[in-house]
Amino acid sequence: MPNNLTYAQSGVNIRSADKFVKFITKITSKQNKNKKQNNIGSFGSINEIPPKLKKVNLVASTDGVGTKIEIANELNKFDTIGIDLVAMSVNDILVQGGKPFIFLDYISINKIIQNKLKDILKGIYYGCKLSNCELVGGETAEMPGTYEKGKFDIAGFCVGLVEKNKILKPSKIKKNDLVVAIPSSGLHSNGFSLVRYILNKKNINYKKNKKLKKWLLEPTKIYVKEISKLIDLKIINGCAHITGGGIKDNLSRIIPKGKCAKINLSKIKTQQVFSWLKKNKISDKEMLKTFNCGVGFIIIINKKKFNQIKKYFKKNYLPYAIGEIVNGNTKVLLNGKISW
Repeated sequence: MPNNLTYAQSGVNIRSADKFVKFITKITSKQNKNKKQNNIGSFGSINEIPPKLKKVNLVASTDGVGTKIEIANELNKFDTIGIDLVAMSVNDILVQGGKPFIFLDYISINKIIQNKLKDILKGIYYGCKLSNCELVGGETAEMPGTYEKGKFDIAGFCVGLVEKNKILKPSKIKKNDLVVAIPSSGLHSNGFSLVRYILNKKNINYKKNKKLKKWLLEPTKIYVKEISKLIDLKIINGCAHITGGGIKDNLSRIIPKGKCAKINLSKIKTQQVFSWLKKNKISDKEMLKTFNCGVGFIIIINKKKFNQIKKYFKKNYLPYAIGEIVNGNTKVLLNGKISW
């Protein structure tokens, strides 16, 4: 009689998955000390909306980190990619005036490798800690045949809370408002297909280049602490998370009809990684379309509030003015030349 077939023979190891869930339960136990519900391992999460909030709306966002995970795979370093995952969603939540509340992750992988997944999860947990939100669950899918050996993908989902009187609507943006840039930590999580194309085309061994390794896996800046404070103070009239599409495309999404964000590109403070990229025969237009070019987040405020906001940011992320709101039918107008 032949042996009965098992799920493990097909490449899926339930025991390994269970072991990983126990690790998640352990690492998140600190955040659940005062919670009535322990959501990890349940079929769904249960969370009470803080009673002090009035007329609460939910704001949700989902995202991934794109092909930055291929860099993590090549460098065999996975402890920062989870921070990127959280950042991509929580920074989006801020744009509507929301504060991140709960976060869930989805990891799909060829084969569960405990150390690899643990490093990814540690980054996710740390990102949630920086965002003041709770990691309440997720899914880890072992998918042999769908992913090549060693390959994986991750996605995140965040729900935030915003009180009705704090929702940031385009109508709040007025003529003569100041357009203020908040620096990025580097590439963040956009444009990596082009970055990898350059690395491959020029046969650059970035594994042995400490500076490149740092640039490529520098985690996305999480702006929750600073921006949430400004939202509470009702200083922000509008804001934009600068991701794929760059300054122009993302800023256009929040500018009201009849208004124009007039940007002076010469004011932008770029970083070394973008200067390095620019040397690879990429046009200014393509750079601005593909990368954040040193501007990770933009806020729009009354000019009189500019000096007030500086104290809420650390030295590396001090805000600076790059433009103003004027009347016009073109939502974003880029003037001047960016300095690389």
